[in-house]
Amino acid sequence: MSAYLELQGIRKQFGDANVLNHVNLKIAEGEMVTLLGPSGCGKSTLLRCVAGLTEIDEGQIILAQKNIVHVPPRNREIGMVFQSYGLFPNMTVSENIEYGMKMRGASKEERRKRSDELLAIVDLEDKRHHYPRQLSGGQQQRVALARSLAVQPKVLLLDEPLSALDAKIRKSLRTEIREIQKRFNMTTIFVTHDQEEALIVSDRVCLMNKGNIVQEGTPEAIYTTPRTEFVARFMGSYNVLTRPEVLSLFGQVDSGSESFAIRPESVVLLSEETRSEAIGTGKHIVDGTVHSTTILGNVLRYSVLAAGVRLTIDALNDSRSLRVGQNSPVSIALDASRLLHLEKEGA
Repeated sequence: MSAYLELQGIRKQFGDANVLNHVNLKIAEGEMVTLLGPSGCGKSTLLRCVAGLTEIDEGQIILAQKNIVHVPPRNREIGMVFQSYGLFPNMTVSENIEYGMKMRGASKEERRKRSDELLAIVDLEDKRHHYPRQLSGGQQQRVALARSLAVQPKVLLLDEPLSALDAKIRKSLRTEIREIQKRFNMTTIFVTHDQEEALIVSDRVCLMNKGNIVQEGTPEAIYTTPRTEFVARFMGSYNVLTRPEVLSLFGQVDSGSESFAIRPESVVLLSEETRSEAIGTGKHIVDGTVHSTTILGNVLRYSVLAAGVRLTIDALNDSRSLRVGQNSPVSIALDASRLLHLEKEGA
């Protein structure tokens, strides 16, 4: 891949803690890459290193074929949007958007034209004379995004920009951010701890843990083919199984792996009728007991104890779905082809 932004061996230590362990990452021009991971994994620190807000201990940051490690933050041509918006409370929406251009010596006419264009894109044309306190959280975040885009940065950095918003606004705004990113063909790094958010907005997801990128790939690849137990557990509700548990459920194991995973929707809850139909199809039929049932909107999530193994099973919450109460006997169907063989952590 031809890299527009390349991180080479980035290392950062705070005291005795290694926060970033020689991180390498290549990002193409116009690509939107998400750094995903739990709190403390190093994703926000890596973003701040790219912005120049945190000095690195070792490594290089190459932007458009130039090493910018020693370039001051204000000269890196990088825009950044924070979780806290960071708007100037004593400035109107237009003044906030135009501030960066004003600091760079743009004319009043140029600033106004660019501000008007961006206000139209973020759908805030009627708020140009409002102050931040007069705006909702979602509107403030759109102003922060417009302000970062106003200076036409080479790279846009988004540090958990939606985490302070309620669920409905988050879903709407993440779609808007993705559309704006595509419209500007803006090279973007997005930081989040929200798996769903990462899968929706990204061209590529880099999952981080303990200062390392442990797996990267398209959203579909990350979701469907986790390589390690950490990735499987973090990316959703995979059933992570030990070798003895797989032997108990499937009767055999055809690899030397010690850890396995299977998606909750890949385990099928059977009625008496569908149990009869499943026999002879090559699937493993196992009897068990329902431990609990949870409604997750359009999904019914069952916890089932089968062959001594606790499994999570997801089914669509519609009129055709099998409904089984707590402590009820049940049968499940398992397809060995859906079983993923996990690598050892760090392998």
